[in-house]
Amino acid sequence: MDQTRAPLLEALDEYRRLDRYGFTPPGHRQGRGTDPRALATIGADAYRSDVLVTAGLDDRTSSNGCLTDAEALMADAVGADKAFFSTCGSSLSVKAAMLSVAGGDPGGLLLSRDAHKSVVAGLVFGGIQPRWVTPQWDAERHISHPPSPEQVRAEWERNPDAAGALIVSPSPYGTCADIDGIARVCHERGKPLIIDEAWGAHLPFHDRLPTWAMNAGADICVVSVHKMGTGFEQGSVFHMQGDLVDFDHLSDCADLLMTTSPNVLIYGGLDGWRRQMVEDGRALLESALQLTDRLRTEIESIDGLHVCDEELLGHQASHDLDRMQILIDVTGTGASGYQCGDWLREHARIDVGMTDHRRILATMSLADDHDSAERLLNSLRRLASAATDLPEPQTIVLPTPDEIQLESVTSPRAAFLGPTETVPASRAAGRIAAEQLTPYPPGIPVAVPGERLDTAVIDYLRSGVRAGMAVPDATHPRLDTFLVVRE
Repeated sequence: MDQTRAPLLEALDEYRRLDRYGFTPPGHRQGRGTDPRALATIGADAYRSDVLVTAGLDDRTSSNGCLTDAEALMADAVGADKAFFSTCGSSLSVKAAMLSVAGGDPGGLLLSRDAHKSVVAGLVFGGIQPRWVTPQWDAERHISHPPSPEQVRAEWERNPDAAGALIVSPSPYGTCADIDGIARVCHERGKPLIIDEAWGAHLPFHDRLPTWAMNAGADICVVSVHKMGTGFEQGSVFHMQGDLVDFDHLSDCADLLMTTSPNVLIYGGLDGWRRQMVEDGRALLESALQLTDRLRTEIESIDGLHVCDEELLGHQASHDLDRMQILIDVTGTGASGYQCGDWLREHARIDVGMTDHRRILATMSLADDHDSAERLLNSLRRLASAATDLPEPQTIVLPTPDEIQLESVTSPRAAFLGPTETVPASRAAGRIAAEQLTPYPPGIPVAVPGERLDTAVIDYLRSGVRAGMAVPDATHPRLDTFLVVRE
């Protein structure tokens, strides 16, 4: 295929060049009716480009096939059989993948317990029973790693009727599963493997990065192009290969969830990013990797800061690591990760991708350069000096690996949609959660609807909130009360 083409961008360019006009949504009419203050902030070009239907770019209303061509080029670029563009993020894509594989199947779906909250939403939507695969747990550092092939095999033996498996890799920390080994375990049983690779859109384009899921044998791979690529927020693609999943059914499941008014800017961003990566991706990523290597070394030399690396790999840890995710342990400063994230935001005008009780995460991209790297370095040096003057961090009651594995009592769908009541925190232990309780970022639920709350998890979440943790999807974000299944 001609990878120099970008069918969506070409059609959009033609629309503007021919000065076409549509008496159809969007009602802002290429920005003519937009508040000038909004135009000044967002940009008139953004509004002039918001013309998906009238430009004939939506294959539901046009026969020109621009979207189909763009998706075919994406699949060809990365060696997948099929690709499908989503303008509702990987949160939609992963739900569609789950529905297509396990929706309505009584056997349920094998899931790594470190799954994103969108996976739990997929359980609720699809009425899917989770068959949890416990992640590997580093009790010393209080960090989870993707499950091993042996753990997945053991869960298959307990649940041989499960419809398939879903594994998150890379994790938000950059740690990666042994996808090749897990895929072999699934395929021995003729069952598909879904990889939630939201953080791995860049992986197909450089051999120094961890192995991309399609190359490792996954059947469906979901990627968020806005995370590690250069697409707009909400731009996501799911790729498919092999014959264990029906692609037509997969796209039908996506249509159930997807907006009928998608944004052409998101489609165009996906199209343009694919062309950029085919033509220049390896060189851009090589430059970014070299910059990141230097940055990791220099951050490690700052007193009080430690860049996590080899300790994230090996036995009872992860199979591989995306080193463009710079995970920094700040324990040596005496401050918490929450405090360090807040300090950087307030005093250095820098936002980091994630904070927890002892770490912050700086995510590098191919857009970074010497200037942005120096800004991060200088800010971290200032942080290390200032941390000694920060208040002593609030104590967080950290659960043991056994305590954080909650008992599944009923299905997430039944708990979430059934009768509920609110109880004070002092009476929540022993009750069945009717809500997700998800520290964010990274967005991995500590408690899922249908699981029985225990004192250790409640104390962890409540002490975490006092220390700076955000649990935004809780009914009461301060966690003075909990939403539980009505008795």
